[in-house]
Amino acid sequence: MKAVPFRQFVLKVHSRCNLSCDYCYVYEMADQAWRDQPRRMSETTVNNAVERIAAHAVTHRLPSLAVILHGGEPLMAGTGFLADLVRRLRATVPARVEVSMQTNGVLLTEERLKTLTDIGVKIGVSLDGDARATDRHRRFADGRGSHRHVDRALRLLGQDRFRNAFSGLLCTVDLEHPPLTTYKALLAYKPPAVDFLLPHGTWVHPPPGREADSVGTPYADWLLPIFDRWYDQQETWVRLFGEVTQSVLGGTPAVEGLGLRPSTVVVVDTDGSIKQLDSLSATYPGAADLGLNVSADSFDTALSHPLTGLRQGGIKSLAAPCRSCAVVRTCGGGLFTHRYHRSTGFINPSVYCPDLLRLISVIRDRVSADLARAAQ
Repeated sequence: MKAVPFRQFVLKVHSRCNLSCDYCYVYEMADQAWRDQPRRMSETTVNNAVERIAAHAVTHRLPSLAVILHGGEPLMAGTGFLADLVRRLRATVPARVEVSMQTNGVLLTEERLKTLTDIGVKIGVSLDGDARATDRHRRFADGRGSHRHVDRALRLLGQDRFRNAFSGLLCTVDLEHPPLTTYKALLAYKPPAVDFLLPHGTWVHPPPGREADSVGTPYADWLLPIFDRWYDQQETWVRLFGEVTQSVLGGTPAVEGLGLRPSTVVVVDTDGSIKQLDSLSATYPGAADLGLNVSADSFDTALSHPLTGLRQGGIKSLAAPCRSCAVVRTCGGGLFTHRYHRSTGFINPSVYCPDLLRLISVIRDRVSADLARAAQ
């Protein structure tokens, strides 16, 4: 199978964070390599990364691509640094460059928002719902909750002058908090989109509620009440539900972790290392490493790596139970990270397989029933 060019470049501009979230895959899970990373990308690494992205765009004649500023907490790199990086990208890469940033929001101020808005950076903020839900996991190192700081930032981001920069909210599912209470807390900020993230886990280290002796579909059961409200009221775009619905209608999911479309995401760490999905830090030390660096290697070299081939292999790269599953074209085997087992690597169903099957099946049946009624 011919490799598909990378189109999403995650630049980890800062390797440290000002929060200590207890579920963080970077700092709290198997791979602790962040401890040896430079705190911030050097100017040399930035230059090399930009040149490599530009060369990839030329080689593959890409009309557009996306760059995601990430970390750690990317705002710790400084908005001046980020602005220079974005200007360099737009001046060097011969394609339309869409730049976004995922932040915990704590450091967002009026001045920083103005800088980011002026250079056309879209801003996604991580928030797990109301104060109780957010402060349960998203805390400072001294134990203080972060919700009031993020609330202040989101109220700023919601102002008319900054509203166009707001790309949405990212919420990690917590089974301990009521789903509709969580959803309503997110809707209060009028986000243009909401992403619900399943906590990163594997068959070796299962997520809460999916331990070896657990039964049922707790994550589907948590998400489905939100789906019902979303489907009936459409108050915002919920990416998970929208992508599944579009797939049921014959489309192809366009987000990592759903569908059979080849993955086009690649990561550059603060030292210039070219890596696979950074969520692979949840599996085992070095899982994301390719042994490549933008100082010496092209992204085409990363394209030829066997792990890239596995991530881009479509249905042929899935475990046998997945290949014969009725919802495989929507599910796609789930997020690559969530398939990991120590004895069989990534050739396994997702640790969330029962939840994904139930969630997709219920959405499919709801949409199909509505289509049948409309056709009568």
